Amino acid sequence: MPHKIVNGQQVELTAEEISARQTEEANWSAGAKDRAVAELRAKRDRLLAQDDWKVVRAKEKGTTLSAGFKTYRQALRDLPSTVTDEMSAEDVANIQFPTE
Repeated sequence: MPHKIVNGQQVELTAEEISARQTEEANWSAGAKDRAVAELRAKRDRLLAQDDWKVVRAKEKGTTLSAGFKTYRQALRDLPSTVTDEMSAEDVANIQFPTE
């Protein structure tokens, strides 16, 4: 039986406490995909920000960026749209990021 510690003593959880804990765990599991998508976006944003200076420099100098670099950045921007409803949190976490 699940338990908790109260004043240094092990006490069994009530049925209501067990039910509440099960609900918390179910809610946490249900949000796993949302957390994975948020992490995907955060990583994507970091990678885009990492190379923003190249875009600014090219604009300032009036030069063009390579087609490969543009393709890489577009692939990063498009990454969240590759997530489908059928994907699990693990699937999202395993999405391969494009390389420059």
